[in-house]
Amino acid sequence: MSEFTLSVLEADQPFYVGKCLSVTVPTVEGQYGVLAHHSNTVAAVKPGLLEITLPDGEKRTAAVSEGIMKIENNEVLILVDSAERPEDIDVIRAQRCADEAREQLMQKRSIIEHRAAEAYLARALNRIKIGSRGKF
Repeated sequence: MSEFTLSVLEADQPFYVGKCLSVTVPTVEGQYGVLAHHSNTVAAVKPGLLEITLPDGEKRTAAVSEGIMKIENNEVLILVDSAERPEDIDVIRAQRCADEAREQLMQKRSIIEHRAAEAYLARALNRIKIGSRGKF
């Protein structure tokens, strides 16, 4: 199987940069699978599970937040606000964050504050869901 270069970059640091066989990315249109020599594409990333298959066949997973993906010339660039390995997620803290976001959503606030609370809740729920998955 052919390889391609994958770069997953968080807002403040690289998360993963290297070769891989495949990557599955959560997008607004559903899970998006990428193999080597994929056509050039740009897609919006939503909070969810990122799955990477390395050249040796090892599979790795991560919880990612919103961002963007660009595929061009056999290179995939994924820019996200955050990416976390399942074993690094503090599920109890994520549950507290989800509770806080739900409380903010129940309060009458501006549309911008409401959307920010929705995004905060989506990220927290994603972290809770993925927190018990396999190691990166």
